[in-house]
Amino acid sequence: AVEENTQEQQPAAAVVVEASIPPPTTKRTTTTKITADRIEKATKERPYPLFLAEKAASILPSFKSEEYYPTNTQKERIIVLGTGWGAASFLKSIDCNKYDVTVISPRNYFVFTPMLAGASVGTVEFRSITEPVREINSKVRYLEAAATEVDPKTNTLSCVSIVCEGNSCETEEFEINYDRLVFSVGAQTTTFGTPGVEEYCNYLKQVGDAQQIKNAIVNCFESAGLPDLTEEEKIKELSFVIIGAGPTGIEFAAELLDFIEENGARFYKELLPYVRIKIVEAAPSILRPFEDGMKEEAIRKLTRKIELEGVPTLQPLEILTNKLVSEVSGNYVYFKDGEKIPYGMSLWAAGIGQLPITTHLLDTLGETEQKDAQDFARGRLAVDPWLRVIGGDGKIFALGDCSCVSSAPMLPATAQVAAQQGEFLGDFLSKDYCIDAMDDKLLPPLGMNADQSKTLADKIASFAMGDDEIAPPFQYLDLGILAYTGKGSALAQVQISPGGGMPGATENWDPVRLQIKGKLGFGLWRSIYLLKMTSPKNAVLVALDWIKVKLFGRDISIL
Repeated sequence: AVEENTQEQQPAAAVVVEASIPPPTTKRTTTTKITADRIEKATKERPYPLFLAEKAASILPSFKSEEYYPTNTQKERIIVLGTGWGAASFLKSIDCNKYDVTVISPRNYFVFTPMLAGASVGTVEFRSITEPVREINSKVRYLEAAATEVDPKTNTLSCVSIVCEGNSCETEEFEINYDRLVFSVGAQTTTFGTPGVEEYCNYLKQVGDAQQIKNAIVNCFESAGLPDLTEEEKIKELSFVIIGAGPTGIEFAAELLDFIEENGARFYKELLPYVRIKIVEAAPSILRPFEDGMKEEAIRKLTRKIELEGVPTLQPLEILTNKLVSEVSGNYVYFKDGEKIPYGMSLWAAGIGQLPITTHLLDTLGETEQKDAQDFARGRLAVDPWLRVIGGDGKIFALGDCSCVSSAPMLPATAQVAAQQGEFLGDFLSKDYCIDAMDDKLLPPLGMNADQSKTLADKIASFAMGDDEIAPPFQYLDLGILAYTGKGSALAQVQISPGGGMPGATENWDPVRLQIKGKLGFGLWRSIYLLKMTSPKNAVLVALDWIKVKLFGRDISIL
């Protein structure tokens, strides 16, 4: 459950006073005055029709000019932390002819996280939804290590790596300097301090999590098949409790239900009557970002009756709302109302929190403007409209789940947001803008040369802003949300136009959303996922996995 705030908003760059920017290069012959009014106008959300035209124009091929690239100086070094959605999109769009790019992460691959639910029951193979960093961009350098500390004063990263020789492994610490840092470490699952969650619950954020869940599911069925177990013990072993009814929890429940319906009778026919799937949600409803009609469709699909030959009619799934978990033990999930549920496997999909390195960087920036921005950012790194970390002097950028744009409504912590931010930042840094802080203030980035050529997308953005000198800031395009609900059915909520207005105003209007469900939604869900794959190879592998499961069923090997 990711807290979203669609109303609270800070004024863009409110702390910036009128200033004059000297010419960043000898090619710009006049100074540029930056006023608060000009900043507010430049950072204002661009009109939706023009923004759509800008995004459409950005798809067209563009040819980068080498005219303004320094040829007699060393390239700036960009360090990218992480290999998630934001980092992968950044690596696809950054110009490695201009920068020396190094990626640091303990994971040397990108994972298509929306399909982890399918991988956890064998619908797709793990390797089909992963892509090595070096294949995303062959020009970048990769270091298998975990960053532990960031020192903005010296532009230094402290890292630790595990080096193995034969059967022995040891940790090795090192430091590396950067000119620019792209902080895209993502977030981790948070337990909200609930006792027992870390010890007994599974998560679903990494490939290793999905592998562990797949083994746990099969183990539950194999354990329930042992002789001399009572009916109560079999029910306990085959009870799957999913805590959190967001897209992750719902899609996992749908995939598990498919496994039971499509492959259960083949392997575990006599055990199917004992299966229980319980989705637990603290809120009054499931799938909070979806419209009410879509939520009702999801509930109808998930709680459907299953008819299988030789098996009594099954209705294994139950949705429990307004249920707050107080504790998890090795055998039970306890609730604050005093009720408890036995389980064989539990999945915690109830929220995210920040990683220790993000918290450490916030503490390091504590005496800067970042401290005041935390009233809005709430534990994330506050960034300006160009994704520069506030208090980072223009040297540090942050994107994805670990960041928060302080001049816009709180964006959801989704892959869609991180991917758009990564693409924006790669394109932004590939162009020639003056992005460093001046007199400890982050002023809007200006073009290094007034005469340099612009792409069609840049021209449209400049026209929409009414300013052809300031770089267009990041603006999020909400394309909609998807959720698989089982048995060849999915929800696709596509946004046609955004809402508008302010709280309490008389001219507010709601977003216009196209609601697609059932088989058509399922076709759209699969098509979009295939198109969003990082490479044609992954798309082909996933499509082949779907065909293989349809023909031969899911694999139940415990590996």
